[in-house]
Formats: sequence, structure tokens, C-alpha cells
Amino acid sequence: MNFVNKYGKGILICLLIAIPSWIIGKMFPVIGGAVIAILAGMIIAMFWSDKGKAEAGIKWTSKVILQTAVVLLGFGMNLGVIFETGKQSLPIILCTITTSLVLAWIMKKALKVPSNTSILVGVGSSICGGSAIAATAPVIDADDDEIAQSIAVIFFFNVLAAIFFPILGKALGFDTMHGDAFGIFAGTAINDTSSVTAASTWDSMWGLGSATLNKAVTVKLTRTLAIIPITLGLSFIRAKKERQASNFSLKRAFPMFILYFILAAIFTTVCVNVGVDSSVFAPLKELSKFLIIMAMAAIGLNSNVIQLIKTGGKPIAVGATCWCGITIVSLVMQHVMHIW
Repeated sequence: MNFVNKYGKGILICLLIAIPSWIIGKMFPVIGGAVIAILAGMIIAMFWSDKGKAEAGIKWTSKVILQTAVVLLGFGMNLGVIFETGKQSLPIILCTITTSLVLAWIMKKALKVPSNTSILVGVGSSICGGSAIAATAPVIDADDDEIAQSIAVIFFFNVLAAIFFPILGKALGFDTMHGDAFGIFAGTAINDTSSVTAASTWDSMWGLGSATLNKAVTVKLTRTLAIIPITLGLSFIRAKKERQASNFSLKRAFPMFILYFILAAIFTTVCVNVGVDSSVFAPLKELSKFLIIMAMAAIGLNSNVIQLIKTGGKPIAVGATCWCGITIVSLVMQHVMHIW
């Protein structure tokens, strides 16, 4: 009862924002429910500065619900299938992730962008957009404004990719008889899973059914695995900065929700390998997406829109640099590997 009294009002408000955001996001997948929820939260926050009893629940949702969503994300990952079907794209994925992270670090130094913002934009660009930001933010203790700004940057370049990548693929002469080349391109160069729907545009353009989309989604799932080493590496770096080497604690360095995420992925893989239908885990994967939307609503409610606009130029520059770098490296690697 104490929990309900303390957090109930804020959680309920986030839920009420999340439900229509989730529905609208299904209707417009290029935008996605997470972006809609965070924008809705920001608009409400402009007119609702004193949140009173709701504030505690909103903060709880932005932290605990976000971490819970990341754990449930693990149930949507069959590691065996990802490793088997993602081998062709693995060299490209490694190169694009490395490129994005290095460019984010260079831009951080060059433009004096806040460390957390550059990390979130770099990770979001290179791995899987909102999901990667959701997993990384608690590890580096990013605040709600930093998360909101990073999500906004990723969304902006998602929309550009969804619009222009099919046009670029045609101009570059990608094979239109099958979807492998464009599917790998979309899966490695588009930031967020929702915007891999650009691959379905390629399918409809050339009558390929869902071949391109299936390839792109598989590549994206392979990229998603990078959440594990990236977040664990960042947790070690943060722990070493905050503590003396003699007091370094391995247990405290590992964020528990990431460990639960790994265990969830392993559990799903084992179950599928012993004959459990993967569709059994589909509701948990869908719940994960909804909880991320709910957490984004909370983050929007806690964000300062005016401050985000004033400081938005540099993060967009970081995102543009990462996005261009990933796109170029993906194309070069595919050409070198004779995929197109």
C-alpha cells in the first residue's frame, strides 16, 4: 500500500501516455511509440511544472521500468539463430559499431559535447537506437534530458534513412532480384529497429515479399547483441573512475539488469533448442517494447524542452557524423565482400 501511495499516481500518468503512444506507434512504425511518448511527455511538462505527488512515480518509471524493459528484451533473442544467420554481416557490424563509437568520441572532444550525450548518441547510432540508449543510460547514470536529447537525434536520422535509403540503394545499383544487399545495408546502417521498415519499402518496390525485411531484422538482432559488451565495458569504466583501484568491486561494476538481460537471452535460446516454439516469448518481447514507451513518457515528463532546444545543435552534429560514417563503412565493406 505504501508503494501505491508513493508511486501510484506517477506510474498511472506514464501508463496513460504510453497506451495511445503505443497504438499510434503501431500505425506509424517509422516514428515509433517511444518517440511519440517522449514528445507527449515533453509537451505536458511545458504546462505542468509542479508534479507534486506524481513526481516520485514518474522518476521510478524512468529508472526501474526502463531497466525491466531491457531485461524482457532478452527474451526476444535466440542467440543460436542470430549467430548462425548473422555470420555474413558480422564483419560489417563490427566495423560500423567501431566507426560510430570512435566518431562519437572524436566529436565529443572537438565540440565539447557532454560525455553522456555523446555516448548515448554513439551507442544508439551503432547498435539499435532506442533499445541501446535504454540499456546504456542507467549504466552511465544519464539524466532524463540527456536520454531525451539522444532519442530525438536518433529519431531524426531514422526518418531520413527510411526515406532516402531505398532511393540510395537503387542509385547504387543494389541487386533487385533478391533482398540480401539492401537488407544488410538497412540492418547495419539504420539506427533503430523500427526504421528498418525501410527494408520493407525495398521489398514492395521490387516484389520481393518480405525477403529484404527478414534479412534486415536478422542483421539488426545481431547488432543488438553488442548491447552486452558495450554496457559491461562502460560499467567497468565508470566503476574505475568512481572508486580507487584497491576498492574496485567486480560485483558492483556489473549492472544487475544487464546480467538478467543476458540470462533471459540464454534461457530463450535453450528453450527454443529443446523444442519450445519461439512464439511463446513474443508477448514478453512486446511487453518490453511497451515498457520502453512507458519509460520514455516518464523521461519526457522530466525533460526541459527549452534547454534541449538550446543545446541540441551539437548532439545533432554528433549524430550526423556517426550516421554518415556508418553508412559509408557499411557500403564499403559490402563492396569489399562482394555482396553488391
